[in-house]
Amino acid sequence: MTIESRVIAHLDMDAFYASIELLHYPELRGSPLVVGGRRRVADEPVTMRLRDYRGRGVVTTSTYEARALGVFSGMGLMKAALHAPDALLLAPNFEAYRHYSARFKNAAAEILPFIEDRGIDEIYLDLTPFKADPRTLGQEIKAAVRAATGLSCSIGISTNKLLAKIASDLEKPDGLTWLGAEDIPEKVWPLAVGKINGVGPKAVERLAALGIFSIGALAATDEATLAAAFGRRLGHWLHECAHGRDDRPVASRGRPKSLSRETTFERDLDARLDRPLLSSLLNSLCERLARDLQTAPYGARTIGIKLRYADFRTLTREITLAQPTNDALAIKAAARECLKRVPLDRKLRLLGIRAGGLWSDRPKQQGLQEELPFFTIDRPIQGYGS
Repeated sequence: MTIESRVIAHLDMDAFYASIELLHYPELRGSPLVVGGRRRVADEPVTMRLRDYRGRGVVTTSTYEARALGVFSGMGLMKAALHAPDALLLAPNFEAYRHYSARFKNAAAEILPFIEDRGIDEIYLDLTPFKADPRTLGQEIKAAVRAATGLSCSIGISTNKLLAKIASDLEKPDGLTWLGAEDIPEKVWPLAVGKINGVGPKAVERLAALGIFSIGALAATDEATLAAAFGRRLGHWLHECAHGRDDRPVASRGRPKSLSRETTFERDLDARLDRPLLSSLLNSLCERLARDLQTAPYGARTIGIKLRYADFRTLTREITLAQPTNDALAIKAAARECLKRVPLDRKLRLLGIRAGGLWSDRPKQQGLQEELPFFTIDRPIQGYGS
């Protein structure tokens, strides 16, 4: 099999968190809705107006109605309120998101077992071994995902992962897009360089300084110029991406190296004055991490903590256990031992718990037939109490 003969799909759930919330609150459909901020509190109203929010939270996701007003993931909520003050703000429900993530991935795995997990709301699928028409397979997967979750997804299909990911974003929501090499000049080159997966804000700024704003402009730039600006390796990668070339295979999910949970506080907390709250948050993080380990199931040989102070200095400590564990009490005890080894004389803005040295006594699974904690694997969740 040659690289050119591969058929790879990228499945991206549409406005995943927001879409899940609309399943639970259908009366909010059609309204600009933003998910973000601190965790949901039972006694508080379900939603509030974005203009009334005060804090350091960020937008986790937004509906397409909110995106049309300029509100996007990663934006500070206070800044988002300037764009859409009347948008509704809903606190995130990460347990629900994990549940639906496992459901859509298991539904896809029933049809195509060759899956690379890329986070809570996206996967790559290798269609190459199957004789069926790729678009037919894509429609079958979309139908299975909708039946399992009630949610829509967009699928991009191409000869490599780079183009498949770009394709999945071309016809959102609920899209199914084939993107071939012949389509690159018309459909890919007009896009902003930031649409290339892996080209982040800093790289976008550096490319803009060279007068390169579109993928087409990047493709028209000779590799030597890119190598001079970014180094030989990165310059070559940018040049290849601009021309739609990518030789990475779909890598089926293997055993993770670690699982983690962390939360960023709404306000800086004092280790002495806010001790009851910090203790409660620590217990909650340890219990959730224990559930993640038990669900997988894994035992952890090391337990570590992560602290970020108000001045953004970050500190980590970990200890090695005599036996692997996924017991919440053992994790809490280990975390408290780690805390004894760090200075708590400054205010804190983040607390995290990490389980490393994962161990399992069962063989690796070929498919995804159980609800694995996909979204916790080295992907810390932001937001109060997440």
